[in-house]
Parts: sequence; structure tokens; C-alpha cells
Amino acid sequence: MVAELDVKGLLCPLPVLKARKALQGLEPGDLLAVEATDPASVIDIPHFCAESGHHLVEQTRAGPIYRFLIRRKDG
Repeated sequence: MVAELDVKGLLCPLPVLKARKALQGLEPGDLLAVEATDPASVIDIPHFCAESGHHLVEQTRAGPIYRFLIRRKDG
């Protein structure tokens, strides 16, 4: 399953907080696709994944939109 989370227009720390909440509602191994416009998200979201044990599968940028694909950790 791939869940979508749109946090465009939100500033730090809201993109990470909303991603954390969305991941809590997913099953282990599920994917969360996050779209953000906050430039700080390129630092904050990878750091959040590293600290919480989730796997950052992919990080891309298309113009002002940053897209992150996160796999929820097992257990």
C-alpha cells in the first residue's frame, strides 16, 4: 500500500509531525509518499527517518515540490 500525504505550504516542524502521524496509521512495510514545499524538509524528513528507523526509499524534487517515499519500519 502507498499512502499519500500532502504537506505543501506547511513549514517546519509540521511536515515531519504529520508524516509521523501518518506512518503510525500504516502497517509495517507500507509506503508513505510525502509532498512538501518547505526547503527544510530535505534535511528534516531524512533525519526523522534515520532517527525513527523508517526507511527513506526515495527523495526527489520537481520545481518547488519535494517528494519523499518512506517505508514504515517493521514492528
